[in-house]
Amino acid sequence: MKLVATIDREALKDATLVADSNEFAIYDVGHGTFTLVHRHEATQWQAMTISGDGLFRITELLAKATRCMYRNVAGDLSRSMQHENRED
Repeated sequence: MKLVATIDREALKDATLVADSNEFAIYDVGHGTFTLVHRHEATQWQAMTISGDGLFRITELLAKATRCMYRNVAGDLSRSMQHENRED
């Protein structure tokens, strides 16, 4: 894994865009290596380059973190709704 404080957009010109959203993108940079880029227009682009295996493992971790975050948000909403219903 390699963390890059800033990455020049030109460095990705030969890379294949695999996936993107409004601020993030994943590029296939060859040899089983992928670069996750934070490409916010207001700042210099930042990147993290990881192996395909690393990408697979990180995806599993992100899924677990997302489920945890969702449970917390859903719990807060549920408690909020219960509180509102008691006030009626």
